[in-house]
Amino acid sequence: MSSNASFHPLAWTAWLAAAALPALSTRNPLYLSLTLAAVAVTYAALGRRSPLARSWAAFVRFGALLWLLTIPFTALTAHHGTIVLLQLPANWPVIGGPITGEALLYGLTGGLALVTLLLIFAAFNVAVDQARLLRMTPGFIYQAGVITAIAVAFVPQMVAGWQAIREAQRVRGHRLRGVRDLLPLILPLLVTALERAMQLAESMEARGFGGQVLAGAPAQRIRSQLAILGGLAALAAGFAGLGFWPEQRPLIGITMAGGMAALLASFWDLGRRVRRSRYRRWQWGRSDRGVLVVSLSAALGWAAAWLWRGEWLFYYPYPPYSPWPTFLPALGLAILTLALPAMLLRPARPVVGTDAARPACDRTANVMSESERGAYALDRA
Repeated sequence: MSSNASFHPLAWTAWLAAAALPALSTRNPLYLSLTLAAVAVTYAALGRRSPLARSWAAFVRFGALLWLLTIPFTALTAHHGTIVLLQLPANWPVIGGPITGEALLYGLTGGLALVTLLLIFAAFNVAVDQARLLRMTPGFIYQAGVITAIAVAFVPQMVAGWQAIREAQRVRGHRLRGVRDLLPLILPLLVTALERAMQLAESMEARGFGGQVLAGAPAQRIRSQLAILGGLAALAAGFAGLGFWPEQRPLIGITMAGGMAALLASFWDLGRRVRRSRYRRWQWGRSDRGVLVVSLSAALGWAAAWLWRGEWLFYYPYPPYSPWPTFLPALGLAILTLALPAMLLRPARPVVGTDAARPACDRTANVMSESERGAYALDRA
């Protein structure tokens, strides 16, 4: 087992759902800041154990750049509020008018939610690699799972290949001074990407990808399809009810929970009709149970607060609402428990002869390792 997989993948999935709930359901900057702090601690602990953290760091930096652009964009285009910071000429198109503190706060909270979501998924993808994501896919949608796993790992693999090639060229004395100096970097990157794609395609073809057929009687398949249709209809009705009848949140929550239960039941019924070989069983330890219990408790507490007392999570800085956010210490404490995986991670064991201990020119020869693991995962799944 790799050092970055110290917990069961299902425990990480529960952590992902619990961490994503605050980032998706509120713009309260206090709760978002606590979520970002808890996830950042977890991501930093994982980053010392996995080389994939360097690849996902590019996404985090991109999200931070978008955050810096959202604040002035919102301030220059939304001229509402009572706290006037600056007055631009009214005859200026689009940006003319008052620059208000409420607009700055709204742009700040929107960008904060975006960066928090990016860091949550970055930490999850560092903790659970491509092979484990593929193995978690239900058997009846294994084709979509393979495609999703390849798509999720494509850009990080490309970034890791770019960094390895750049380090190798730097060892050889190459310096990036202009556009022409990009050719010794881009050409090896394209070659390795094509080789990776060809190897993955050959591995998928050799393993009979696409040839698996679900068993079962026609009546059983029709019942499963009707259950999926009913579950999706219940979820759609719940989302529509949030927009038209927001005061009926308990009823909407029950409807959405029923739709999700119907979907899970139909997925389980379809999955048990697919035969899958398991070469290695995942171990479920005490730390996994702790992370699962904490994640489920935080998610259920947040969902209960959202359903029954939505005003605790509501934040809108424009009048007639107050620009000062509310804060409930119990919810803040539940959010901070999301940093528990960082405290329970076992110390990483240094392995002699790993990629980190070899020079960059030797690591370049091993750029294909990630794609080989993804191709081999097809056999293990």
